[in-house]
Amino acid sequence: MRKVQKLKDLKDFNPTVGMPSVVGHGIQRIVAPNPSLMTFRGTNTYLVGTRELVVIDPGPDNLDHLNAILSACRKDQTITKILVTHTHLDHSSLAIKLSEHTNAPILAFGGATAGRSAAMDNLVIAGLVGGEEGIDNEFIPDQVLTDGDIVQVTDLKLEVIHTPGHLGNHVCFATEKLCFTGDHVMGWASSLISPPGGDLTDFMASCERLLQRDWAQFYPGHGPIIKAPKNRVNWLINHRKNREAAILKVLDQKPSTLSKITQAVYDDIPSLMLPFAQRNVLAHLIDLMGKSKVEVIGPLCSDTIYKRQ
Repeated sequence: MRKVQKLKDLKDFNPTVGMPSVVGHGIQRIVAPNPSLMTFRGTNTYLVGTRELVVIDPGPDNLDHLNAILSACRKDQTITKILVTHTHLDHSSLAIKLSEHTNAPILAFGGATAGRSAAMDNLVIAGLVGGEEGIDNEFIPDQVLTDGDIVQVTDLKLEVIHTPGHLGNHVCFATEKLCFTGDHVMGWASSLISPPGGDLTDFMASCERLLQRDWAQFYPGHGPIIKAPKNRVNWLINHRKNREAAILKVLDQKPSTLSKITQAVYDDIPSLMLPFAQRNVLAHLIDLMGKSKVEVIGPLCSDTIYKRQ
């Protein structure tokens, strides 16, 4: 199983920021000017449709990107709906300004905490929060979407698939065998799962759900088109299972803290990435607690000691 798409595919994915490109099936992609360790080349904004257009993930609050989206519309085209896969700032924060310019309503699963599991709510109550800096807490959609809804403009139908995990309110949008997967499935990296917004138990269930369909291509929130969707989803599942095994191996030796477990499991990454890795390990530990494979010594806090159950 390939860890990522072919290295050549990733190297070749170097689109001109702000320049719309047709990426098949009448879909335009515009990459936002927000490259980073977490966004690769930048956020992918998609324009889908013929005369009436749907914008999927308007992206970060950036004037140049707003102008790029508006300029991508021909004179005979109108943006009629704005869809948001999830409420991270690099996907949702431009939605309000784009709506003001187009009068198009904003559609999403809900606000920042929508879809969050009871387990994650309990974490918040316990005070174990953090890693939530990128969430768009001010986001409120004009229309709340639910799993199975159909968003339609003229002859285009997009099915809403609730895929919590990366964030509780994460959804994918599917049309026939094509799926816009936001940050749930990307080809250049695995998704960051950062509790309490992120939930690994939900993420794995969402991956299994996507495997039940016969997809032709995924259009992710970052990076190139995924041309072998089932392979990629299977890789994500196996990647998480391998990470779980590595964590359990550490705890089989002796109880340990989140920080020490992270350093042992992620012993080959730059120190700059360790805080993100720690959020992923926390997500695994919470999932393992739910499976009765790990327990804590004392209350949950930043210095909690975890041990095998």
